[in-house]
Amino acid sequence: MAVEEMGVEACRVAARQVVEATGAEREAALRRLAELGAAHPALRQGAADAVCAYLRTPPAADGTDGTDAEARRKALRVLAGLLLRPTAVDLTGATLVDADFGGCELAEARFADTRFLGTTSFAATRFTGDAVFARAVFHGETRFDGARFAADAVFGRARFRGPASFDRVGFAGMAWFGRGEEELWEDDPAWDDIEDADPAPWDEPNEDDPGWPVAVLMGDYQGWAEGGDGARFVGAASFRWARFDGPAWFCKARFGAEATFRDAEFGGLVHLDQPAVDLAGARWAGAADDEPVCWPLGWAPEPGPDGTSGLAADASVEPYTRQLADRGPDVRRAGLRALGELGDARPELRQRVVDTVCAYLRVPLPFAVTGELTPAQAGEVQLRRDAQRLLAERLRPATAVPGGAGPLHWPETNLSLCGATLVDLDLSGCQVGYADFTGAQFHGATRFDASGFEGAAFRLGGPEGRASFHGDVTFAGARLDRWRGVRDVLGGVVFHAGAVLDDPDAPPTAED
Repeated sequence: MAVEEMGVEACRVAARQVVEATGAEREAALRRLAELGAAHPALRQGAADAVCAYLRTPPAADGTDGTDAEARRKALRVLAGLLLRPTAVDLTGATLVDADFGGCELAEARFADTRFLGTTSFAATRFTGDAVFARAVFHGETRFDGARFAADAVFGRARFRGPASFDRVGFAGMAWFGRGEEELWEDDPAWDDIEDADPAPWDEPNEDDPGWPVAVLMGDYQGWAEGGDGARFVGAASFRWARFDGPAWFCKARFGAEATFRDAEFGGLVHLDQPAVDLAGARWAGAADDEPVCWPLGWAPEPGPDGTSGLAADASVEPYTRQLADRGPDVRRAGLRALGELGDARPELRQRVVDTVCAYLRVPLPFAVTGELTPAQAGEVQLRRDAQRLLAERLRPATAVPGGAGPLHWPETNLSLCGATLVDLDLSGCQVGYADFTGAQFHGATRFDASGFEGAAFRLGGPEGRASFHGDVTFAGARLDRWRGVRDVLGGVVFHAGAVLDDPDAPPTAED
């Protein structure tokens, strides 16, 4: 038998042992794969595939605190050693513990639905092909510092539960941290990936929709809409000195803490409208007629002599200057007042003001809003109520207020509250344009009575991506759509308590 054939056979045997054996026998098989990959470059991909196959197996019963966790750490160290030259990896749905791919070179990288436990590092990693992290969950501190993405980087619906750093990262292709919707034809091969998706449990505080991370819509022809939102950052997120050569897409991403893009460079289309974003020193090389380009309220590009534009505080919206991004609750409360006054004074900015307040309400909360709260947590919930009240007071015609007193009415205003956590929301008597409550979570008492909407959405389709009402709610006398009835609009929505619709004697169920 030729040496090359012997190596291939040895690789097959070791690959089988890595998956089937345990303890010392598995460790010996891992060492053998590492040796074969180092000695025979042609075997490197096969050896890497074998380690990935093991890491894709479900975790043992001891979870991540015992022998299974240590075995996975050892397998990851072997895999990292095989990735010093461009090699494809498929770790879709894998459970990784303290993964360190720092300095590795990944040809095609597939990490969709992967669970990253402990700390994770892709520092200085080179991605020479597409890198897919869709719906991945990073439980601890995560670092991509200095990484280079030569093609598209897909982080749609990824969840970062600890601090995440993308400092000095280069994105040559599309940087996808957002959400989008598209229609797929029946024979599109993308359906295979969608149908095989195994997302991590959606166990976020205050939320209860297991279908939210991924949703498939079926109609007259097959269509697919991404579930959930864009990437979700619970801890601080840093993109300092990052370079975006292609589109920087953060549409419907959610930042729960500081999000800094200081000194970042943007070269193409941008959608980055979250109020927590800091763009000090950032530059944009796009043109004024590029579409879509969306910056946070309070920031505006200023053309410079080198043909690029620097992002600077927008003097035209003073006195609002990013107060909603401040850590101090009193500053944020003052920011809400300033936003309300800004919209009252400048009708052309009202929709942008509402979008900013809605983005604030979509900020993920790291604690449950029900039960006993600390003073700081109670303050955060009260700020959320204040933001809701700002919207409701301006969506409610003055005639609906006793005596006709109150803030100015902002007619034909749309609400984008997809995935928001809302507490004691009162939109009674409000007149709204289009409202997106897809996947929103309503806590406390909720009122939609006597409200009117041009259209409202509470779900992506059927029971998927649906809103949930955790307390009592009334829709008495409400019109949620110009052409459909209330029950039709709310079909598939979950009610955990009492609900009043057209018929108060027939409370809806999830099957209505």
